[in-house]
Amino acid sequence: MSVFPDEIIVQILARLPIKSLFRSKSVCKSWYKMCSDKYLVKLFDEMSLRNRMAFVEVSDSSPESKHRLICVDYPRGVSEFSLGFLGERVRIRASCNGLLCCVSVADLGVYYVCNPMTRKFKLLPSCSERAVTRFYPYDEATLVGLACNTVSRSYNVVFAGYHRTFCQRPENTFVCKVYNSESGKWRKFASLQDASFTHMNKLQVVFANGMLHWLAACYSFILVLDLSCDAWKRILLPSELSHESGTRVYLLQLDDSLSVIQISDSWMNLWVLSDYENQEWKMVEQVSLRCIRVLVPGIFPVSQTVELVYFATHKQILVYNRTSRVWKEMFSVKNGSSLPLWYSAQAFQSTLFPC
Repeated sequence: MSVFPDEIIVQILARLPIKSLFRSKSVCKSWYKMCSDKYLVKLFDEMSLRNRMAFVEVSDSSPESKHRLICVDYPRGVSEFSLGFLGERVRIRASCNGLLCCVSVADLGVYYVCNPMTRKFKLLPSCSERAVTRFYPYDEATLVGLACNTVSRSYNVVFAGYHRTFCQRPENTFVCKVYNSESGKWRKFASLQDASFTHMNKLQVVFANGMLHWLAACYSFILVLDLSCDAWKRILLPSELSHESGTRVYLLQLDDSLSVIQISDSWMNLWVLSDYENQEWKMVEQVSLRCIRVLVPGIFPVSQTVELVYFATHKQILVYNRTSRVWKEMFSVKNGSSLPLWYSAQAFQSTLFPC
């Protein structure tokens, strides 16, 4: 075991799949110590952040209605993982840096933050100060965001939405509640907003530059929450974006930058926010969709890296390789599914981030 210096072994271990890393702990005492070292954990997470993947919830249409979570990783293939360690069925609302924010299906007021790779979780304390104030219209937050601080190894959970008072019409007040993992407490602030969001807009929340971002349903701006000062602001989309009928826009993350993907009948345009402060966008690629024209009406971008873009359809997960310009099917539902795959598809990274 002493053929290589410890520094080389650490670099190798940091590049292993997370399950292989856990198995490496049983090789010998020195490796067990290395795998638990803070430097290796930090290095492993940094490597993982470059390898964004996609995950989907597969709901079989059988009477038993079995639910599976499928993780799609282009270089490593498809794997299945479970959130059974939470003890109840949950729905995933947000993902960031390997952590998931989940809400109980049986009780919409119960939320968890968990790391499915380490199987660690935290039950969030209740954020409702009174039973007479609830989110409108479904008693559940319109927007849910998860923001991880890789330096302090802490996180914030954000619930935001329009509030209503019991037996009264909904107020035009956008209420935001933020949970901080370091203090273990919630804070609350309110503002006036007139934005609305589609189902995909709610799923595709991006944490970048210390802020959370959601694309508004009007496709003209991105709603931004600055957690450092608890303030909302807006980022305009590229002025060159086409507004023709049939075009769709999606918000993703590329490395540490915001990215927008616009899909039309024949083309896909990829934009990156090159200058965050001055809100300057740059189109980095235009991709022809003629070879998958049949799938275009039902294709949705989910996650991306410098080389890859992951897409979800009704029954497939596809990957487009930006270097070779080749499309590949990574996963498909063989039997019937009660919900389309794009309905639950989100970006994901496998990390050792603590809960």
